[in-house]
Amino acid sequence: MTEAVVHAHHGPDRRPGIIGWIARWLFTTNHKDIGTLYLVMSCFMFFVAGAMAMVIRAELWIPGLQIVNPHFFNQMTTLHGLIMVFGVIMPATVGFANWMVPMMIGAPDMALPRLNNLSFWILPFAFTLLTSTLFMKGGAPDFGWTFYAPLSSTYGPPSTDFFIFSVHMMGMSSILGSLNIIVTILNLRAPSMKMMKMPIFVWTWLITAFLLLAVMPILAGAVTMLLTDRHFGTSFFNAAGGGDPLLFQHIFWFFGHPEVYILILPAFGIVSEVVPTFSRKPLFGRNMMIYATICIAVLSFLVWAHHMFTTGITLSAELFFMYVTMLVAVPTGVKVFNWVSTMYKGSLTFETPMLFALAFIVLFTIGGFSGLMLAIAPADFQYQDTYFVVAHFHYVLVSGSLFALFTGVYYWYPKWTGRMYNEALGKWHFWLSLISMNVTFFPMHFLGLAGMPRRIPDYALQFADFNWIASLGAFVFGITQLIFVFNLIYSRYKGKQATMEVWEGSHGLEWTLPSPPPYHSFETPPEVK
Repeated sequence: MTEAVVHAHHGPDRRPGIIGWIARWLFTTNHKDIGTLYLVMSCFMFFVAGAMAMVIRAELWIPGLQIVNPHFFNQMTTLHGLIMVFGVIMPATVGFANWMVPMMIGAPDMALPRLNNLSFWILPFAFTLLTSTLFMKGGAPDFGWTFYAPLSSTYGPPSTDFFIFSVHMMGMSSILGSLNIIVTILNLRAPSMKMMKMPIFVWTWLITAFLLLAVMPILAGAVTMLLTDRHFGTSFFNAAGGGDPLLFQHIFWFFGHPEVYILILPAFGIVSEVVPTFSRKPLFGRNMMIYATICIAVLSFLVWAHHMFTTGITLSAELFFMYVTMLVAVPTGVKVFNWVSTMYKGSLTFETPMLFALAFIVLFTIGGFSGLMLAIAPADFQYQDTYFVVAHFHYVLVSGSLFALFTGVYYWYPKWTGRMYNEALGKWHFWLSLISMNVTFFPMHFLGLAGMPRRIPDYALQFADFNWIASLGAFVFGITQLIFVFNLIYSRYKGKQATMEVWEGSHGLEWTLPSPPPYHSFETPPEVK
């Protein structure tokens, strides 16, 4: 390989040896390197949070207290939820944005590269701080990932303060990353690329970035109020001092429900890129997909109290939030209809990315249906805080967001590395994940309907059979993810050389670049046809 080619692929000032390798990853401002860092950190945290899920399911394998005490069980449920949401799904979607947005819009890099570096390196410190609470006096936070007051403000362990600081750091990272993505999309796309010509993945991330800018300060306000209630004599959430614990729920869910769409909108974008490629057809109703995404983002700010139907809100409020929540099904249904219509009479092939995309469409729709059931206020009185809710949001976030991330990794991995993944291992990963995911979470619907509460370390005998099945599925699902990691590492060195186009029927500017792409994706702005 000539010196010019080395320079083009690896950038300037690549010093040899371990010091040079550390310096490259520590100080890099290249969007591909930073995207890789996000994805690797997300994968690592996935196994950390997954190990916590294994502890939870091992404890619930059979009735009775088996392995851990209830206090530690609560710590596991809290950290599992926090890390999966803030340490796995969100960083992974930002990693995809870093890798793909500049290549998709014809930009050489992100608009604010040093800020990009900072926004990533905040995260490892935030999650090191969060997980270190396990080793502090009183243990880690034990009040659930939603950290409701007064459980967190009055009764939380001393480590709660470190948890609050780590949440602030995560929020800072998200705000900086979102600013960078917005500025990049609005200012650095190729001159011939008008807004409505942008790829759907870019559109979903532009809308997601605005959602992040809107709601992350709200989360920061909520945890700051917690901190002042704990140490500075305020009573925002303390009824004894004139405060209201319900205020916390209103503030948290005003952040929390847009957060759900922050987790799923980039997944919609990934699937909207993959389905047309393997259908050999343009995306059906492309402009309607964009308008539906905007509609979902707007509605996400109007539905927060559907999490609070049992808190005593007025009947008129229950009706409003019930109807608006059900309205979200309309733009979401538009998306599902457009994906199915894209495949209709297409020349379909079923490589691993397409298999995960199809599973996403079917299983996310099931999660959407159970969401509609939860939206009906009188029925929600029965479902509230049961395993039915656990089943619902795991169908949305596991077979939804996580399966879409697998879709994107398999789809773009050859472009990123220049090597094809092993298709046989990819299909083993898909089928085992699909089966074990449903074995794990589908029985939870029945547990919830039978009245089993969530976040309990022990349960009555009538819930034993479904819990045993769910735990078995969870262990298989967890072990299956090792196939995914092995496939990526093995293929990085032993995989077949990827072509520039990679997939027959692929479309977009990223497929006009070599595999792997050069250090600066586009030296001159490309022409968009």
